[in-house]
Amino acid sequence: MITQEIEIGKEQARREGKPEEMLEKIAQGKLSKFYKDSTLLNQEFIKDNKMTIRQYLQSVDKQLTVTAFKRYTLSL
Repeated sequence: MITQEIEIGKEQARREGKPEEMLEKIAQGKLSKFYKDSTLLNQEFIKDNKMTIRQYLQSVDKQLTVTAFKRYTLSL
């Protein structure tokens, strides 16, 4: 899955005309951004955007873990 996403990122960068030697770094950057935006523990903590949810949980209690997560959206 990860290697497939990296290849997709490389192909997108290639179509944008980016240099071949930069494709790997660009694809890795896109993958990192995806994880940062799409996974709970890697998202920025809303009250202090200098730390992630994972870092906040560790600062509260080293043994603290997430056991459930629910996402709600409002549609108007």
